[in-house]
Amino acid sequence: MSLSTIGLHPIETASKDELMALQLTRLKKTLHHVYNNSPVYKRKFDEAGVHPEDLKNLSDLAMFPFTTKADLRENYPYGMFSAPMDNIVRLHASSGTTGKPTVVSYTQKDIDTWSDVVARSIYAAGGRASDIVHISYGYGLFTGGMGAHYGAERLGCTVVPMSGGQTAKQVQLIQDFNPDIIMVTPSYMLNIADELVRQNVDMNNLNLRTGIFGAEPWTDAMRQSMEKSLGIDAIDIYGLSEVMGPGVAQECIETKDGLTVWEDHFYPEIIDPLTGEVLEDGQEGELVFTSLTKEAMPVIRYRTRDLTRLLPGSSRIMRRMDKINGRSDDMMIIRGVNVFPSQIEELICGIEGLAPHYQIELTKQGNLDSVTVYVESDKPISHDIQRNLEKSLLTQIKTYVGISSSVVVTPPHSIDRSEGKAVRVLDNRNK
Repeated sequence: MSLSTIGLHPIETASKDELMALQLTRLKKTLHHVYNNSPVYKRKFDEAGVHPEDLKNLSDLAMFPFTTKADLRENYPYGMFSAPMDNIVRLHASSGTTGKPTVVSYTQKDIDTWSDVVARSIYAAGGRASDIVHISYGYGLFTGGMGAHYGAERLGCTVVPMSGGQTAKQVQLIQDFNPDIIMVTPSYMLNIADELVRQNVDMNNLNLRTGIFGAEPWTDAMRQSMEKSLGIDAIDIYGLSEVMGPGVAQECIETKDGLTVWEDHFYPEIIDPLTGEVLEDGQEGELVFTSLTKEAMPVIRYRTRDLTRLLPGSSRIMRRMDKINGRSDDMMIIRGVNVFPSQIEELICGIEGLAPHYQIELTKQGNLDSVTVYVESDKPISHDIQRNLEKSLLTQIKTYVGISSSVVVTPPHSIDRSEGKAVRVLDNRNK
């Protein structure tokens, strides 16, 4: 399937040289902007012995210091801003569950840019102005709901601003309003899918054809599971509030081969998470972003902690990022073995009889780490079948992940559901 070029931004079909020239121009402007308007960045640049004039080509960005979430928390709430409050029209913030919230700001131009890149993302996922878009991302300080909302409206779609929660009502409105697209976290889409089954909804009677899923990592195995059960295209979207919100990168429906980074607005790098060394395209490491067009709060070399790799462009000139394999700060070190929840999720999705609802509990047995995986069966089962499923998953975890674990298969709907990002790991080792 190929998309018409109608509706594509000219930069999406430009040459690589044209894109790089635009990136360099915008990067120089951004570095000067933060140096002149952000005391935090002026101090960071001065301490690192670099000046915006030192940037002659894109590779020179490696000379500049990283920005981390700690910088945002240490300068809470407004210290990272590069524009006066008179020009700020919107604030968003993280939940702050692991410390002070990270606050981000937007000028009106930033809101317009954000709307444009989300509209571009929905278009890349196959959305058109004639579509109805049901948004189940949370609204409020979380960037997901409003980011999706403004982008869908910018494309010309009809928006159903449902937000998260009230799962039975979600399904009722999906039947009543009959949307073409749903935008939601993949874990909450699983809850909606369960409710569709509970209400005996025939998906063949609905217009729903595409799910645009983001805000948390999810595997290709989960994609295949949702596409099979729901009869929709499951498309990945990526973003983070510190850089903009949703719409930093988007998977294209015609290829589904990774997320196209909108490189005219967000410059990506991959670094070694331990040394900070910039890695070549194709090598896996930590994803780093630099703002190219943001006014209120640009970030320079922001360490996302997301682990992926950069690949050549396919359906667009911009580079793609592979699916997020995990986060460097979500990595579990179990008896010396690096383990990511996505590895276990992929195994779960490959075993018939298991549902993609799970939690991993970490505890201590004496001085040793202990891992217990709780996962639901997809229907009520006998004790013998339960034991066989537990043995099967336990064996696969040992074989493919390389750790010993316990597995407990629980009845359907027994694991807590999330209305936003799923809590996959319960680390009780220090309790």
